[in-house]
Amino acid sequence: MTPNHQSRGEIIATSTKRVTIYFDTNLHKALQLKSIETSRSVSEFVNDAVKEALTEDAEDLKAFEERTREPLMSYEEMVKRLKKDGRI
Repeated sequence: MTPNHQSRGEIIATSTKRVTIYFDTNLHKALQLKSIETSRSVSEFVNDAVKEALTEDAEDLKAFEERTREPLMSYEEMVKRLKKDGRI
């Protein structure tokens, strides 16, 4: 278990897995500088970015699931509706 420093100063123990990630040189330099300026590790930034991406994916999947219950509309029907509504 490795301590995970939260933004409010609290420390929560979490299990971690070591991996190798290859960054574009300039991206890595920017990440290192941000790490130094904010006193946060590169790993914290990467973990936060991955969590955010996965959360967005989960939200998208939920939205897709909700939309599966909507009636299907053909392209032609959509164009007719847009014309009727004065959008095109």
